[in-house]
Amino acid sequence: MNVFAVLPVSIPSPPQGVWYLGPIPLRAYGILIATAMVIAVLLTKKRYEERGGDGELVYDVALWAIPFGIVGARLYHVITSPHQYFGPNGQWLEIFRIWEGGIAIMGAIIGGVIGGWIALRRANQSLAPFADSVAPTLLIAQALGRFGNWFNQELFGGPTTLPWGLEIDDRHLPAGFASGTLFHPTFLYESIWNLSMAFLMIRLDKKVKFKGGQLMFLYMALYAVGRFWIENIRIDPAKLILGMRLNAWSALAIIVIGIVGFVIAGKRGASTRVEAPESTEENVE
Repeated sequence: MNVFAVLPVSIPSPPQGVWYLGPIPLRAYGILIATAMVIAVLLTKKRYEERGGDGELVYDVALWAIPFGIVGARLYHVITSPHQYFGPNGQWLEIFRIWEGGIAIMGAIIGGVIGGWIALRRANQSLAPFADSVAPTLLIAQALGRFGNWFNQELFGGPTTLPWGLEIDDRHLPAGFASGTLFHPTFLYESIWNLSMAFLMIRLDKKVKFKGGQLMFLYMALYAVGRFWIENIRIDPAKLILGMRLNAWSALAIIVIGIVGFVIAGKRGASTRVEAPESTEENVE
């Protein structure tokens, strides 16, 4: 039996990614990102409580991490695509029009970590247990968020004849490709990778006695491995360094940081649980 005979001949793209409620645009990408954030917060709360932490703190951290993550995502995009804003035909004021697209997950991670660190410092709480709580939930959120690229018909891979090739409307078709060309659905590849790695991390967390911070570094390495190979099959315009896309170089750097950080965190041996503060009250007879 030919297994490909029972598979779809292609994956259709959604006919639209924006709906209007009167004059208000409802963008699929924004709805998916917002939903992903809510899911990540709720799952992190559950995991943080299991580690002995105060679940309500997760909401406070989210109020810092999410805005910082959005700013970081936008800044990373602007820095890596400066011609869109500062080139001959660029408009720098468009930097602030974030609702029109142009965010980068790697920048979101950096910004979110900074915002979360500030919030935890303000609450006088350790970073490692929280980071280990949030690590696999980020992969789940990223898996859902990637479907925004599907709605926008963007960031897909090169042409393919595989049964799961992605259909792209003519108005979104890159120059030089004939109408009806199918492309690698990189949004689906990354979503499957992220969900698989999230499941793996959650399983390992139940079986392995990790040290504080190791799960977060493991997340960085696992996510970046998937991002590296997916980045190298994408065909959207990107800045090249030594013939390789900038985001692929960034993924390699994150892999190295993840591996080194995992080893160092293991040697430090910090707890991955929230330690109850020692009582300072004196006994009164």
